[in-house]
Order: sequence, then C-alpha cells, then structure tokens
Amino acid sequence: MTPTKKVSESQVEMTEIVLPNDTNQLGNLLGGRLMHLIDIAAAIAAARHTNRVCVTASIDELNFIHPIKVGEVVILQASVNRVFRTSMEVGVKVTAEDILTGARTHANTAYLTFVAIDEERKPVEVHGVEPVSNDEKRRFEEAMQRRALRLQHRKSLQKSHSSPPA
Repeated sequence: MTPTKKVSESQVEMTEIVLPNDTNQLGNLLGGRLMHLIDIAAAIAAARHTNRVCVTASIDELNFIHPIKVGEVVILQASVNRVFRTSMEVGVKVTAEDILTGARTHANTAYLTFVAIDEERKPVEVHGVEPVSNDEKRRFEEAMQRRALRLQHRKSLQKSHSSPPA
C-alpha cells in the first residue's frame, strides 16, 4: 500500500499587502505579480507534500474574477488536490481582504501541476494524498477531470506541432 499524507499536512497560507510598486496604472495588483505569488504558494505546498524540490509543469488558465487594489491584503491558500505518479495538482484560492473593513472577496482560483524531482533533476514518484473533508474530496475528484483535459490538450498540441507547416 502506498503511503499517503493528509491534505492538511502540506497546506499553505500566504499573506501579502499590495503596495504601489505591485500595481498597474489603475491601482490594481499586476496579473504577473499575482501569478508569481500563486506559483510560490503552490510550490511550497508541493514541496511540503513530497519533501522534495518540485518544479512547475503547467498552470491551467487564470481567470481574474475580481481586481485586487493597492492597500488590500492578498491571501493565497494552496493545497495538494491529487497526486498522480510523479506529478500532482495543486489548487490555489486567492482572496482579497479590505484591511479597513475586513471584507473578503474571492479574486482568483488557479490549478498548477508540479513534478517532484530527485538530486539529478529527474522525476520521482510521489506518495498519495488523503482527502478528509468533503471539500478536499470534491477537489480530489475534480482534479482527475482536469487532468484528463490537460492530457487531451497536450496531445492535441503535440499533434499540431508535429505536422508540417502550411
């Protein structure tokens, strides 16, 4: 039987304040800066789960649901949703908090795939993840559906790149 870790054992919560240097001309957090924070939070969750260096293999589409304003606090919550063989899906929920009122708004959700690597930078098998709560179980099941879509998309990209130019 493959050993597992509970989702809660590798969860990450990162908190940052949005400063003027992090924003665009409208005073909104730059998309690239948010992507950077998402990647860091997810990488820490993956590394905690595997106790190894993990590298980003892919990031699913990012939809910016709500702008995050200068002066607001960004809360990133990352969890390993599901483990495959050498890869795992990590979900990151991004919330914006108005520091003056305490109001929180869901700003973004992202799904990233990470691969655990060994000392020679080769992929290595990862132990499983054990979802406990209903929310963790739902994310665990949905991760398989997203993986199927990723693999289908990768296959179509490989096919289009292997055909001669028109």
